[in-house]
Amino acid sequence: MNLTNATSLDELEASLVHSGLPKAECPVTHRFTPGMYIREIFIPAGTLLTSMEHRYEHPFVISQGRIRVTSEKEGCVTYQAPHTGITRPGTRRALYAETDVIWTTFHVTEETDVEKIGQAILAPPANSLLPAPAATICGWRDTLPSQNS
Repeated sequence: MNLTNATSLDELEASLVHSGLPKAECPVTHRFTPGMYIREIFIPAGTLLTSMEHRYEHPFVISQGRIRVTSEKEGCVTYQAPHTGITRPGTRRALYAETDVIWTTFHVTEETDVEKIGQAILAPPANSLLPAPAATICGWRDTLPSQNS
């Protein structure tokens, strides 16, 4: 499967959802500094996942591990820690963690509500191959802090 276009990413995402395989646990740490939201995700070795589409340019750092990435913007690449890159607007990725990976993104914002940040920086999901609401497919909402924390 050529994963460098939106249709093939939709097909991959749908096959993952309908596979019946357990959803990977990818813990996320949310951090804030004045004017910055920092999102760190741990991706276990062997995990295959897709991302949502990013609206804005932002830096990312891979501080641990090795990961294969495929997207329209990047083509097919393998990133090895330490690696610093830039995510371009419109980027949506398929990712396969060859080893345990820590991937951190940095977003300029004064907002501290993670739900609102997600709505601002990510395009709404539009995979017609999935039942609505497909907003949790990438796991974004699964990583939100609980209302009790």
